Amino acid sequence: MFGEQVAEVLVGEVPEGVYLLDVREDDEWNAGHVPGAVHIPLGTLGERAGEVPKDKKVYVICRAGGRSAQATTALNQAGWDAVNVGGGMQAWDQAGRDMETDSDSEPRVI
Repeated sequence: MFGEQVAEVLVGEVPEGVYLLDVREDDEWNAGHVPGAVHIPLGTLGERAGEVPKDKKVYVICRAGGRSAQATTALNQAGWDAVNVGGGMQAWDQAGRDMETDSDSEPRVI
């Protein structure tokens, strides 16, 4: 995997309404996530990959970009059209893009 180029976009280049796959852990997701994102933790992606559509581009995000880069590489090698969201949720939050949480607390990135 080292030296392999991963297709990547900046958070400002992620269009509205795309298939956004969040591969963070449950506690990170619960603290704050992108509205409309789909949550499949990286550790379960292998067994749940069938839930990810192959007929559209998949944008993959995590906290900082490392886990989503791994997921993007694996998905692309398995036939998906996936792209990593560079900087992850930290960059998303810093860019002031929408976030939500399933609780009453303020969305945040942990």
